[in-house]
Amino acid sequence: MRKICLTVVGLYCLLLHAFAQHTRDTSAYKARRLKLDEVNLVSSYYNQTGDHSAIRGGIGSEKVTDLANGLELKFVRLDARLRKHTLTAGLGLDHHTAASQAYISKTGASRTGGTRIYPSLDWTVDNEQKGRSFSLGAYYSREYNYHSLGLNTGTTFKTRKNGEFGIKLSAYFDEVKMIRPSEFNTVDTISNNTGGSITYTTASGRTVTLSSGSTYTNEESVKIPSSPRQTYTSSFSFTQIIDTRLQVSLLADLVYQHGYLGLPFHRVYFTDATDTVEHLPSTRFKLPLGLRVNYFLGDNFIIRAYYRYYQDDWGIHSHTASIETPVKISSFFSVAPFYRYYIQTATDYFAAYSLHQKTDIYYTSNYALSSFTSHYFGANLRVAPPAGILHSTLKILEIRYGHYTQTTDLASDVVSLSLTFK
Repeated sequence: MRKICLTVVGLYCLLLHAFAQHTRDTSAYKARRLKLDEVNLVSSYYNQTGDHSAIRGGIGSEKVTDLANGLELKFVRLDARLRKHTLTAGLGLDHHTAASQAYISKTGASRTGGTRIYPSLDWTVDNEQKGRSFSLGAYYSREYNYHSLGLNTGTTFKTRKNGEFGIKLSAYFDEVKMIRPSEFNTVDTISNNTGGSITYTTASGRTVTLSSGSTYTNEESVKIPSSPRQTYTSSFSFTQIIDTRLQVSLLADLVYQHGYLGLPFHRVYFTDATDTVEHLPSTRFKLPLGLRVNYFLGDNFIIRAYYRYYQDDWGIHSHTASIETPVKISSFFSVAPFYRYYIQTATDYFAAYSLHQKTDIYYTSNYALSSFTSHYFGANLRVAPPAGILHSTLKILEIRYGHYTQTTDLASDVVSLSLTFK
């Protein structure tokens, strides 16, 4: 928490200084140049406990801590046809520690920490006169054992009867570094002490001749290879304003994944106590279907309800139901308690520690693919005075806390702070 406070305070001072020297143009229709319109700063702290580490084959500590910071800049301009252009640039930085990560090495000597950085860039054009919008986006994420490039495009258009259709297409191209548990790592090295020359064929198929007393190490075998993964998503939405109080949205996604879909450091133990690396199919199709309902009970109370059904061709079926009820306490202060219920069946390829058979074609002991029920609840506090907090450029302050429990004994807490400057 101290790290969050120091990070937020530092950036807060910088943003106040930047906005204090910028005179805002209050005439939107006269603005033509691209200008900074909004800055969002988010910091969060996450803490998790559990006893089913996938790295150790479904047993062992799942303790994780994560500190995340994100900065988002929104630039806006109007073109000659009065279309609104929004350019959003984001940068995120996470640092985590995971107790189970130490046991990639059989002795528990592997490093437990890691850092991820993820910039993003989005461009949206809104044509209010025609009720249409178009967007393009790009995303990149990198950490030691994984990096990902994402691209997306989307469009929305309004109907004549207070409805809106939305379509979004996205693609992610990932590379997973094949870091395997230590007992499966082999170094392609041989020494010749025979007194004469010998010929050796490496694991990669290369032929090497060694003279007496020499040693050969294949550098290609020491370098850790990567394996690709692609994810393609088509998202469809339709939102309808029923009346002044009720709004309903229908949501559907089609998701196709191809490539290496497991993680190379996840162990699986067979019934004879031998172990191997988890093995999952190289393709996966997902189908989530959702319904969102917002109902306004007067000026001070809103009910936001959501339901989603999910299934995939790995055998998982799930149901999600959530509700959030923002309550306006005053003209600038609101509280929003929330609750989410989730239940899923296990994938066809899951079994607990030491229960897999060697005859199994696919196998995993990752409890994220097991059968479980979870509960997530908490509250969001929002402060948004019309003239800004303390009459500054800080317009919105939000604090959110959530507690998560799972029937696999996994539990977590997350607290976040969000600041919006305008």
